[in-house]
Amino acid sequence: MITLNNKAIDFVAKCEKKCENEFSKIEQVEYENQLKVLNAFNKSGLSERHFIGSFGYGYGDIGKEITNEIFADIFKTETAFASPMLACGTATISHTLLGILRPNDLMLCVSGTPYDTLKDVLFGTDIDIGSLKDYNINYEQIDLVDNDFNYDKIIKYLQSNKVKMLYVQRSRGYEWRNAITIQQMEKLFSKVRKIAPEVIIVVDNCYGEFVENREPSEVGADIVMGSMIKNIGGGIAPTGGYVAGKKDLINKIACHVFSPALGLDTGSYSEGYKLILQGLFVAPHVVAQAKKVARLTAECATKLGYDVIPNKNQPMSDIVCCIKFNNPDILIQFCKNIQKASPVESGSVLEPSEMSGYEDKIIMASGSFNQGSSIELSCDAPIREPYVAYLQGSLSYMHGKIALTYAIQNTFNI
Repeated sequence: MITLNNKAIDFVAKCEKKCENEFSKIEQVEYENQLKVLNAFNKSGLSERHFIGSFGYGYGDIGKEITNEIFADIFKTETAFASPMLACGTATISHTLLGILRPNDLMLCVSGTPYDTLKDVLFGTDIDIGSLKDYNINYEQIDLVDNDFNYDKIIKYLQSNKVKMLYVQRSRGYEWRNAITIQQMEKLFSKVRKIAPEVIIVVDNCYGEFVENREPSEVGADIVMGSMIKNIGGGIAPTGGYVAGKKDLINKIACHVFSPALGLDTGSYSEGYKLILQGLFVAPHVVAQAKKVARLTAECATKLGYDVIPNKNQPMSDIVCCIKFNNPDILIQFCKNIQKASPVESGSVLEPSEMSGYEDKIIMASGSFNQGSSIELSCDAPIREPYVAYLQGSLSYMHGKIALTYAIQNTFNI
C-alpha cells in the first residue's frame, strides 16, 4: 500500500511547478515525433492481416516486411531489421559489430568507455567466446572532453589510421555524463564525412529514440540500433531489437543473425507483430512521459542538495536522470523505495548483487511487466563511488511522480 504524506506531496508539487516550461517543450517534441510515426504507419497501408505471425522459415511474412518498412520510414533509412530475433540491446549491438566488422578491421569508439555489458563483446574472456578480440578485430577509443566529442583528436586519428567503423554510444551507461545530443552528432558526422567518407558510422541509440525530434540516422549515421524493451517498444513490445540504415549493411547484420545463405528472407515469429507495432505507435507519448519524470526527478534531487545530470541547464538526449548521492546507504535505500512503488514485484527486497556483464555489484529496481524493460520505471546503480543512481522510464507520468514522491518521503524522512 502506497501512502504519501502531505509534506512530501507539497515538496514534489513545488518542484513540479518549476518544470512547467520544460514540460511544454517535451510535449512539442512528442507532437512532432507522433506525427512522424503516424505518417509512417499511414503510408505503409498497415492492416489487421499484418499482425499475424509466421512459422518455420518465415518466408513471405508480410507482418515482418511491413514492420521493417515502418521502422525504416521513421528513421529515414534505406531499410531496417526489427525483430524479436534480436533478443535485447546488447545482442543487437553484438550482431551489428560482428556482422559488419572483419578480421584486422579497426573499430573506433569516440564516446568513451561503452556499457559494462559490452566488455566481453569487445575484449572476450579467458576462453574463446567469439568476441571482437577473438576474431582479431581491433578496438580503440577516444574519450569525451567536457561532455562533448574530442573533435580534433578524432579527425587526426582518422587521418592517420584506416578506421572501418566509427562508433557512438548515445546514452552514458554507468558514466557520469550527459547523453550525446543530435546536434553534437551532426557536427561530428559532418566533419568525418569530409575527411573519411568511407568510414561506417554506427550509433547505439538505446534510451534515445524520440527524445529529440530527429534521430542519428537523419544527421549522417549509417546504422542506428536499439532495444524494443526500451524507448522504441513503448512498454508494450515484449522483446526484440532493431537496426536501421544502409541496405548493404543491414543485409550483413541479418546474415550474421540467421545465415549468409538466408539473410532477411527468413526468420519467423509465430506470436505476430501487433504488440511490436502498437508499442512503436505509442512510443513518442511514453517517451515524453519518461522525460517528464526524469526532469521532475532532477528538480527534486537538486532541491535536496544533490548533483544531477542532466540539470535544468542541460539538454535531454535520453530518458535517464543521474543522481550523485555520494553515499551507498542512501543510494540503496532510494532504489529500494522505487521498487516498493512498482506495479510488479513491489514486495521484493532489493540487495546489491553480482550480475552477468558487470564488474561491480548492482542494485536494480525494476518492477516492470516486461523483464528488464527500462522504458518502464526503473532505477539502478553500480555500488561504487560516487554512488550514482540512474533513474529512467515510466509508462505514465503520474506513476513516476507517485513513485518519486514515495522514494523521497521514505529515503529522506520528509
